[in-house]
Amino acid sequence: MDESEDVPKDFIKLKSEKLSVDEVSELVISPCCGAVSLFIGTTRNNFEGKKVIHLEYEAYMSMAETEIKKICRDVRQKWPSVRHIAVHHRLGVVPITEASVIIAVSSPHRAESLEAVMYCINTLKASVPIWKKEIYEDEYSWKENKECFWANSGK
Repeated sequence: MDESEDVPKDFIKLKSEKLSVDEVSELVISPCCGAVSLFIGTTRNNFEGKKVIHLEYEAYMSMAETEIKKICRDVRQKWPSVRHIAVHHRLGVVPITEASVIIAVSSPHRAESLEAVMYCINTLKASVPIWKKEIYEDEYSWKENKECFWANSGK
């Protein structure tokens, strides 16, 4: 692929099927970039001493996609050398050890891609309308992201 064909792209997907690290990382690889940084958020088996059975995610799809597009625009303003950005988030049931979210960013050098990935996940948790329910052995709990501005507005 020649560099002129490799125009910056954003790959955003919300889906109920299992996420693939290989698929997401391959989306952002570019011949003009020496760095691909990834964040993979997985379901852990515990929370505050409780045994987690699985997670369930729900989203306001159109608004979530719009907010993720804004995050991608912000990344490109803050780190102009970023080439490609991929944000895939799973919806529905996510079993233990499986990925809930995968974010990948490519750039010519590692600093920009690493900083951009951190910005993406932190901003996604703070502003994107995706809700998580933790299912335990005897109960469940809707989880509030501590970064989420609307959850903290009344406190």
